[in-house]
Parts: sequence; structure tokens; C-alpha cells
Amino acid sequence: METRKVQITGGSTFTVSLPKTWATDNGIKAGSEVAFFKEDDSLVLTPNDESTHVEGTLDIVGLKGDELMRAIVTMYVSGFDIITLETSRVTAEQRRAIRKATQGLVGLEVIEETSDHVVLQDLLDSAELSVLNAITRMRLVALSMLKDAVVALAENDDDLARDVMERDDDVDRLWFMISRVFRSALRNPTAATEVGLPRETTFDYHSSARQLERIADHATKIANITLELGAIPDDASTAIEELHTDAATIVEMAMDALLEDDPERATRLANDASEKIAAIDKQTRNVDNLIRDLNPQRAQLLGLIVDSLSRSADYGGNIAETALQKAAPRP
Repeated sequence: METRKVQITGGSTFTVSLPKTWATDNGIKAGSEVAFFKEDDSLVLTPNDESTHVEGTLDIVGLKGDELMRAIVTMYVSGFDIITLETSRVTAEQRRAIRKATQGLVGLEVIEETSDHVVLQDLLDSAELSVLNAITRMRLVALSMLKDAVVALAENDDDLARDVMERDDDVDRLWFMISRVFRSALRNPTAATEVGLPRETTFDYHSSARQLERIADHATKIANITLELGAIPDDASTAIEELHTDAATIVEMAMDALLEDDPERATRLANDASEKIAAIDKQTRNVDNLIRDLNPQRAQLLGLIVDSLSRSADYGGNIAETALQKAAPRP
């Protein structure tokens, strides 16, 4: 840490010098502009970079399929606005993977293609991206997936189960977008200003979005098992539906707490959600007792479904903890 003494020039203007090493490293010289961003009682100073796009290059020699898609997602989430993919020759398999990756990422489009490179660009303005809207949408989709997965199980509805699995892509797309905005806000004060949320709040939403993404994954898991399991006994179906209702209630209450502006109400909702988790453990044991005498393979599959619902409730508990931290007084 370096300190500087504040001085007064002209009788009314406060001035402070910049550390020379920092200024040199960032290309600051006489006549350069710097930008200040107010964050509560602090000021964040950054070079006033006029460039509007962050560019990155990725060597994709030998990359294909899921590995190539993961590499593109990583570049996107890391905050690159223009991504150039280079190789000696872009294969048809690589082009398919690139198209599939861009379809799963909000705003990313192919803007140039040649035999040896592909250029991707994020065409959305950061100011137009609402983390609040995204996490609200994630909540609706993830919880509807969980509900429909249980309905598909109870009604032995394979079409509904497949529909649940398809919706997981929508949740992943929103999750990657929130991750991108979050990392950009951490790295760049300008991006944080454009988001329109304090960085602490952006962190809270990012953390909670991760829990919703996991709930969607468990809904997909239940839907997958449903396709394999077939019809189940009525008593087991009823018990699983009740377990789902209580688990979903915890998530709903926790999300209400997270999005609540009144700290007292947010704290009350979060505490109520957390207190309900103990009852989930008891319900889980009751369902396990109901399915214990079934065919071992079917009992195991139903046990996985029960575990997914229990974990979903736990993820709701994690969101409730984040809501408590968000509502707590600031030091």
C-alpha cells in the first residue's frame, strides 16, 4: 500500500499525486485522462481506456467437440468481447462445435469465418444486460423444471421429462451470462457502473445463480431417471411430490429474501427458509423407508431422485445464507 498526502491548489481544489510505477505500467503520462468511480465511501481510480472491446485469441489446434466448446465458454465468461479462434484449418467438426457453443451463449455471434480462423463477437451492450432480470428468469425456469420433472415422474410422462431436459440449456445460458457480467464487474469499474448494481450485490446474485443452476441440473437428473424408471407406486409418488413441494418452498422463500429491499423482511424470510431445512431431512428418511422394499434397482433410482430433491432444498438454504449476508448492516 502506498499513501499520498492531499494538497490544496488554487485555494479550493484538492489534489493528490499518482504513484509513478502504477502510472508508467498503465501508460499514464502528462495529459492522460483517468476515471474515478464512487463506491460508497471509496473512490476507484482507473485509466480512461477509450477502447470499447476486449479482444482475445485462442489457438484451437487439436480442440474439438466438448473440449472446444468449453474453451469458448471460458473465453466468453472471462469477459472477452471479440474472440478469434485460430488453427491451420478449421474442420467441419470444429465449425459445428463453434456454432453449438455460440447458440448456448447470450449475445455471442460468428462475425467472420475463413479457412484458418473464426471470429466471434459479443453483440450485446453490457448496459443492456440486467443481472436482476437474468436471475429472476433463472428462478422461474429452474423451479418449473423441478416441478415438471416430479410431475413427469408421477404421471410417467416421457414427453414432459424430455422437455425438462431441453430447458436446462436455457438456465445454462443465463448462468454463463451472469458469470460473464460478474467477472467483468470485478475486473473493470466501468463495467460495474454499467451493471447498475454494487459489486457486493453482483456477487450475491452470482452466488445464488450458481445454486439455481445446480437445481436445474438436478431437475434434469430426475427427468433422465424418469425415462428409465417407468411407473412408480402411488404412495412413493405422493411422498416425493410432498418432498418437492417443501423443497421448492424453501427455494422460493430464499429467493424472495434475496430480492427483498427491506433488510428486516429479507432477514425474516431467509431465517424462515433456513429453519425449514431440518424438516426436509426427516421427510427424506420417510421416503427412503417407503421405497426400501421395492426392487433394488428401482429403489436405487428413486433414492437418487429423493437425494436430488433434498439437495435442491440445501441449495435454497445456501441462497438464504446469501440473503442474510446481503441484508446485514454494512461495516
